[in-house]
Amino acid sequence: MNLNELKIRAYEIACEHGWHEAEQSDETLLMLVITEIAEAVQADRKGRRADRQAFEKNISLASAYDFFLKGTVEDELADIIICCLSMAGSRNLDLSMAHDMMECLDELKPNITFPKVCYIIASLTTAEIALVSKISSVLAVVLKYCECKGIDIEWFVEQKMRYNALRPYKHGGKKY
Repeated sequence: MNLNELKIRAYEIACEHGWHEAEQSDETLLMLVITEIAEAVQADRKGRRADRQAFEKNISLASAYDFFLKGTVEDELADIIICCLSMAGSRNLDLSMAHDMMECLDELKPNITFPKVCYIIASLTTAEIALVSKISSVLAVVLKYCECKGIDIEWFVEQKMRYNALRPYKHGGKKY
């Protein structure tokens, strides 16, 4: 997964949908990442997992994403990544270090609990480190977790970006 290429695409989609019209503080954008982390925890608590096979069988249906992927753990993990990518795009951050960071994540064993991983991710958003390190670290942990759990997160990110590109301008009437 080329994060620097994806950040450009995520940022462009976000701009087309009005999410970067006004300059937002780093803290605001990092809180949006934390919001996505919380949504992932809620999906896990509800046992919401993606049904990729059913989605691929019914992809011709306009509502296939909503039925089989939306609001699932995998969908929310993709949202965390996309939110980080969009923020990195808005700040022109180089994300090349994220893949290198993944190699240092020995603590992420396959038996790690989802809430613990989400806590680690959330902690990184408030760490006293440079913004590029925060975003790269969050991405590294999400990618490593998905690797450990056999989640094809690149596929889920691609599906979510396609979905986002088709959504209405500032969907849901949100301010930011």
